[in-house]
Amino acid sequence: MGITTLIPVEEYLRTSYRPDCDFIEGEVLERNAGKKKHSYAQGEICSWFNRRKEVLILQALPELRMRVAPGRIRIPDVVVCQIPMPEEEVFTSPPYLCIEVMSLDDTISAMQDRLDDYLQFGVANIWVIDPWMHRGWSITTNGWAAESGIMRTADGRIAMPLADVLLPPKAAI
Repeated sequence: MGITTLIPVEEYLRTSYRPDCDFIEGEVLERNAGKKKHSYAQGEICSWFNRRKEVLILQALPELRMRVAPGRIRIPDVVVCQIPMPEEEVFTSPPYLCIEVMSLDDTISAMQDRLDDYLQFGVANIWVIDPWMHRGWSITTNGWAAESGIMRTADGRIAMPLADVLLPPKAAI
């Protein structure tokens, strides 16, 4: 078992990590990322929203820090916020939508910890997308609800087909 060095939130906010890391009660936690299907999905989700931003009045941002509680900073794979965007560099109010793209190394337990932070922060729409299994879930305080190939927000404003943002099975990209 390793020894964890705790740091103050101010030090974390002054520091750049590559890739960026979550901050939970003084501990810097690595995020799973860097594999092709994950990266492809993250980029295509941002592109999907940004091609529609004039109609939806929403802006997608990859890997934006959000201060979900005084000692907790999370970095969703994609944050979707209303336009005009908040002026702050680290969001301190909930965005319209948080999207997590699963990695092969993600565990349900660790993912649920992230999602609970988003729910407690007040995020109204939360999606989890698995690019390996071509599945998606909408997350609420009632739990995970499987989507049938189209990701939808609770208010019906967004309907994003997974086929638009995921590599087709056995793709040669």
